[in-house]
Amino acid sequence: MTIAELLPPAGEPITLAEAKAHLRLDTNDEDGLLTALIRTARLHLEAETGLCLITRLLRLYLDGWPEGRVIQIAKGPVQTIELVTVYDAAGAPAEADTAGYVLDGAARPARLVLPERPATERAVNGIEIDFTAGFGESGADVPDTLKRALLLHVAAMFELRGVIAPDDQPGAVPAGYNRLVAPYRLRRL
Repeated sequence: MTIAELLPPAGEPITLAEAKAHLRLDTNDEDGLLTALIRTARLHLEAETGLCLITRLLRLYLDGWPEGRVIQIAKGPVQTIELVTVYDAAGAPAEADTAGYVLDGAARPARLVLPERPATERAVNGIEIDFTAGFGESGADVPDTLKRALLLHVAAMFELRGVIAPDDQPGAVPAGYNRLVAPYRLRRL
């Protein structure tokens, strides 16, 4: 199972103005760096939690249908299923009928049950499920604890700006970050 981002998010969960207010910066001298740090903090948080903070289009690749009827989607929260495509032996795509599908997009991981599962004859990535995931279109839709964690992380990385190059960030995770993010992490045995 592989998940690829088809469209990047339209924005970031925290704005440049919010980051500058948190850091108490009045000048525009560090705006480029702060913008990069906000993106890095978001990517780090999303990788740790399996969440998409801002809504975007993703694609789940499967080699075959799972044993049970439930298809698990590791990125969330899943809002909608856009398209399900299967491939025949010649590599020709066919759109699967998704009418009547059942989606529990808020579950972690999200769960999808399709009314029928057409056969695929391609050995690798024979099934593609396009879906929209994220809390919403703007930072206002993101839970406040996650936004607070992002602000703390940006501040910690900003402190290290002269020591660690922006491309090598995140260089540190601040105290309190793990407590803020913990309720959103997936725990596995």
